Amino acid sequence: MSYQKRTALALAAAVAGSVVLMAAPAAHASVVDVDYQCQTPIGPKGAVSPIDIKAVKSGSNYQLTMSFQKGVSSSPVELGKGAMKPSALIKLGGVGEGTVAVSGPANAEAVPANTPIKINDLTGTYTPKKSGKVTFTAGVLTIKALGTTTTCTPKNNPGPSLELDVTAAGGGGSDGGTSQPTPSGGELPKTGPLDSALALGTLGGTVLLAGAAGVLWLTRRGQRAAS
Repeated sequence: MSYQKRTALALAAAVAGSVVLMAAPAAHASVVDVDYQCQTPIGPKGAVSPIDIKAVKSGSNYQLTMSFQKGVSSSPVELGKGAMKPSALIKLGGVGEGTVAVSGPANAEAVPANTPIKINDLTGTYTPKKSGKVTFTAGVLTIKALGTTTTCTPKNNPGPSLELDVTAAGGGGSDGGTSQPTPSGGELPKTGPLDSALALGTLGGTVLLAGAAGVLWLTRRGQRAAS
């Protein structure tokens, strides 16, 4: 085989390696059905809601969004605009420990009596203290309305809605993370931190450079053999 062909094949292998690394997933998300059992001012109520949790890396933090696809409770009276305020806890697993508090805006429209209460997206900030794999699972939901508090607890031991490889500032720590509530809104794109993708791209570039170095070595070796 000529040196030119060996050079082309080695370069192609290096590029293929970098493409595989770029495609490596940094997160796994799934919508999980959560069976909420709620203690309300008028007695127990319950409903199943699919829960979706997304994360976006922002500096040394991760911005979390918890979404409810169905209502989980109801009110015997109409809830006027802005009368209902939701919040929740997200349980951490893996190298993460404890919970992250998330909260959302009050209802933008009135909620008719005896109809499922739609929970707006809840957001919060997770700051990891250890690098590694962390799971995020729906925890207790709290609804405050008209001076009352309704607490909804998952009863079906739901699995994680998100599994994410996180990077701690400084490369490690003694505990799994801290939680900080953040105002609702803000830019929260799809799951899969951009920083992680960039990191994978850098790693892929390293493989590519290593492949190119191998090609250069082969070429020089061939030239010496031919001379």
